Amino acid sequence: MPVPPPATAPAPPAPLLSPLTGLPSEPGARVFAVKIDNTARARPWDGVEFADVVYVEPVEGGLTRLLAVFASQLPGSVGPVRSARETDIGVLGAYGRPALVFSGAAPPVLDQLVAAPLVPAVPRGFPAAFRRDDRRPAPVNVYVDLADLRGRVPEAGPVQDVGLRFGPAPDGGAPAPERTVRMGSTAVTVTWSAPDGAWTIATGGEIAVAGPDRRPVRADTVVVQRVGVVESSVRDSAGSASPIALTVGAGDAEVLRDGRSFPARWSRPAAGDPTRLTAPDGREVPLHPGRTWVLLVT
Repeated sequence: MPVPPPATAPAPPAPLLSPLTGLPSEPGARVFAVKIDNTARARPWDGVEFADVVYVEPVEGGLTRLLAVFASQLPGSVGPVRSARETDIGVLGAYGRPALVFSGAAPPVLDQLVAAPLVPAVPRGFPAAFRRDDRRPAPVNVYVDLADLRGRVPEAGPVQDVGLRFGPAPDGGAPAPERTVRMGSTAVTVTWSAPDGAWTIATGGEIAVAGPDRRPVRADTVVVQRVGVVESSVRDSAGSASPIALTVGAGDAEVLRDGRSFPARWSRPAAGDPTRLTAPDGREVPLHPGRTWVLLVT
């Protein structure tokens, strides 16, 4: 009697990959975007090194702020948390219904945030998830526990495709060991570290670090996205108007990965659409799997 062949074990299912990093991800991960100060007195940051995607946005006075997007990891301390801007609404339109964590906003901006497809999360609404660090001066002393906040904001939407594509580096590109771009009065410099296989980030000549051990904040890919800007009707206490970076439309871009620079175009037809990055030949430009920083350069 013939012996039946041994049963073949079924192949394990392919790991779920995050559309924000291209790396394995837990199913059901939800999106939390945190507005973070980017002035010298606000650094070092907490938690920024764990963000999946970080946008550097222009704000009034030639300064910048971060919009750090978390889904893969939700740190217990992120900040310092600062106020939201109209640019945040446009950027987050591609993320479905994320939670936006911020410390406050001007009344006209707050009205827009409440009407936008996102979940506002401020200290007044979730006091148990926020803390003040007495070692820091106000207003750069507010921090959020995203792990705690997750259980308090069940409406926060899951990760979805925002247009990022990941894979091996394309052919070509030019060596780019360092790149400096001006964002208002701020110079942002990214430097390739071959031993680390990632980019370090410096603002105004100061290398960005985070956490109690002051580890350098690194990015696997940096996208320089050149955008238009309009002036908001909202002004700060000094009378300066806040710029609104226009992330719907199309424009030039540069993808920095693996120590090389790749020219690209970005396009996003509508606020709810993903942002596509394409090479001169029309093919999408893949990013290095991992953490991405996007510089919204006006």
